[in-house]
Amino acid sequence: MVPAYLPNPTAALCGGGTPVDFGKTWTDNRRILGDGKTWRGLFFGIFAGIAVGFLEIGLSGTWHLDYLPTLTPSPVILLAAGALIGDMCKSFVKRRIGKNRGSQWPVADQYDLVAGAFVMLAVFDPTWLMANISLPVLLVILILTPILHRAVNILGYRIKVKEVPW
Repeated sequence: MVPAYLPNPTAALCGGGTPVDFGKTWTDNRRILGDGKTWRGLFFGIFAGIAVGFLEIGLSGTWHLDYLPTLTPSPVILLAAGALIGDMCKSFVKRRIGKNRGSQWPVADQYDLVAGAFVMLAVFDPTWLMANISLPVLLVILILTPILHRAVNILGYRIKVKEVPW
């Protein structure tokens, strides 16, 4: 899951510039995504996820962690892109229900990246998903994700990358 976990904090750290929605509003006169989703953040986030995934692939023979899912280029790319697509989809829905940028939305804020990554895998590489994400692996992901999300957000807040600690 590291290729899915790294894109969001990287996007926050490296983001800025032109918003993905180009400042446009939806039919409800609310922003489509908001200023927090930028092309630079999207590019660097996906790039970081892919880079760490390829690093994992390269080091996999030396780690001898046979109980972990085997990464190949396809799932690495899908995990990295899916994480940020999931985050953008959550932001879209968040705007539709009237939540502002930075407002808390428990559960959705923690699991949007997992949902996006798994949907991308289910659509574009279902064989890998079914062969590698067993129930125990899924349970570990579901338990670790909110813990890691909270820790990274607190760190981001403390180093002034995020405006809120959630």
